[in-house]
Amino acid sequence: MKTPRLLPVLLAFCMFSTGASGLVNEYVLATITTYILGNSIEQFSIVIASMMLMMGISGFVQSRMSDNNLIYKFIGVEVVMAVLGGFAPLAIYGAFAYFEYNFAVVHYFFVLSVGFLIGFEIPIVMRIINQQQISLKTNLAIVYAMDYVGAFVGAIIWVKILLKFYPLTEISFIVAGFNFAIALITVTYFIFTGIIKHRVTTAIIMLMTVLILVVGYLNNRDISSLFEQHFYDDPIILKTTTKYQHIVLTENKQLGDIRLYINGNTQFSSLDEKRYHDLLVHPVMSIANMPEHALILGGGDGLALRELLKYKNLKSITLVDLDPDMIKLASENPRLRKLNKDAFQNARLHVRPPGNVNAVNVKGVYLESEDSWTKKLQSEWVATVDVYTIDADQFIRSKNDQRWDVVIIDFPDPSSVELSKLYSKQFYRKLRTHLTSNAFVSIQSTSPYHSKESFLTIGNTLRSAGFNVLPYRQNIPSFGDWGFHLAWTSSESEKAIKNSLKTIETFIVNTDYVTPELMLASFAFGKGELTSKTNCVNTVMFPCLLTNYTNYGWQVD
Repeated sequence: MKTPRLLPVLLAFCMFSTGASGLVNEYVLATITTYILGNSIEQFSIVIASMMLMMGISGFVQSRMSDNNLIYKFIGVEVVMAVLGGFAPLAIYGAFAYFEYNFAVVHYFFVLSVGFLIGFEIPIVMRIINQQQISLKTNLAIVYAMDYVGAFVGAIIWVKILLKFYPLTEISFIVAGFNFAIALITVTYFIFTGIIKHRVTTAIIMLMTVLILVVGYLNNRDISSLFEQHFYDDPIILKTTTKYQHIVLTENKQLGDIRLYINGNTQFSSLDEKRYHDLLVHPVMSIANMPEHALILGGGDGLALRELLKYKNLKSITLVDLDPDMIKLASENPRLRKLNKDAFQNARLHVRPPGNVNAVNVKGVYLESEDSWTKKLQSEWVATVDVYTIDADQFIRSKNDQRWDVVIIDFPDPSSVELSKLYSKQFYRKLRTHLTSNAFVSIQSTSPYHSKESFLTIGNTLRSAGFNVLPYRQNIPSFGDWGFHLAWTSSESEKAIKNSLKTIETFIVNTDYVTPELMLASFAFGKGELTSKTNCVNTVMFPCLLTNYTNYGWQVD
């Protein structure tokens, strides 16, 4: 039997699409699991390992399969894999929303099934190639070369395009559609060359699969929104998935409560965020000696920046947040602009490689006020504001010779390796090189009650990096008992700083919540509350903070 001329080329493209779509399928399922359950390394490891296990099992199973009707078996695998792969994220998300206790069953059904089908596809194509009397040497070249090249191309497209512009529930249909399109072209060629006999039945099955994928693609966002609303008490008014995170904004009109969530975790409630940001900003500003240069790490919502802009003595404020879309949202969304009082209105945005991060002379922020005598608006210079949208660790490691008098660290809780790195000994030691001799730092440090070991680990890590440390806490109704650390590198003792706090009778700016008395009381802890069981120091290579947070957080003795 003579081999059709284009068959090797088409089967090569099948292997290319298998490599590309197979790898991206693994990433999609691992990522949605991470979004739902957190702990990215653990979830990625388990999901991908499970899929590879099934790929191995499918290879063994297909060895027991006869060579009869290989083309139809290929079609069956492609159809089932397209449908399961396309709908997997929606099904997993829906299961978590409505069947939380049985979520694992649905989750691993799709993980294991898709892995099995990916592993089944490659041997079937190899056997079809062999059955069509293509030489073994060419057979192996097609399978391995195109599969590996496809995996590489798929990974690049995943990182550079898919993650950046599409939600996971849409990526799965794009990937399934791409892989199925290649299979459809191949099957069409089989039909026209007479390799497939049941032409009408095959065509109907293929077209029905296309229709199912198209319907799923067109409706995936509406279905996803329906599922997602189940996780929030208040109506979702905005949601977006950026390259770095999933952002949701909800609103309770009756209470006047705006809430921001990142990857499902509460970032603030408009009803009590002033309590949090007052405690984050004003204690460190009150103990620092007339600081002129302030740095905010994180805080892309602009709320900490809002508080710093109250201080007339500040000459410059630098804000570093990884996600430019968060900055854009906080500077353009009417509700967030109202909350942060247009903190970004006159800020200068810099998007540049970290090696080029240098001090930039830009116009300052001006606040307009009405003169009580002339009734004319007066403009008052407040501070130069520079915003950098790069990783905070890269920013700190950059060739930036600027030194800051005050640093506000407002990162999300250390729920992933990427975030845990920003609470590491190495990060804090690098931060020290950018501080003036009398600088002070405040760090949001998760809950000293609900995640005690994590809170204490942050303090231990700061001390190991050469900082003097004072922990403090305050009740934030949206979060519960919440903790912070005040840190400095000068020779002043903790007792001396506490004595200095006692002398503060009033703040030099208007605060919305905190008072000098409340601030002082926040540094008091009960017996045993500052005693750690682990005494671990969080490092890049040994992220014990992540372990404490994910395994022991929100577990009270």
